[in-house]
Amino acid sequence: MLRTGVDLLRLDRFERALRRYGDRFLHRVFTERERDQCQGRPRSLAGRFALKEAVAKALGTGLWRSGVAWRDIEVVRDELTGEPRLKLWAGAAAVAGRLRLDDWAVSLSHDGDYVLAFAIASGPRAEAPTQGKEQG
Repeated sequence: MLRTGVDLLRLDRFERALRRYGDRFLHRVFTERERDQCQGRPRSLAGRFALKEAVAKALGTGLWRSGVAWRDIEVVRDELTGEPRLKLWAGAAAVAGRLRLDDWAVSLSHDGDYVLAFAIASGPRAEAPTQGKEQG
């Protein structure tokens, strides 16, 4: 099974939400580790926000459906390479488990006023139904 999700975000739109909702927004959407790694940098936070959206799309749930909350999808920076790494918790981990999605690849790109996030999830391939033979 292969599933994908993508999200494109305008940085200025994200920055408006940060200004309007402040710490309430940050604590609702981002884990403590994410907030620590980003140190308030809007560009870094926006990348994680977009990647959370892309992962939710790959899960097929969106956010808040099927019990998936913002902080159930955590995007952390690999300390050695700097690349984003994905950690799923609670509702997101449960949905991924039901779908048998156990291998994830994620990518972020920033260009001017935009952030692009892409997520690919894979798991065991479902067996194809038998065709051309009558059962029974």
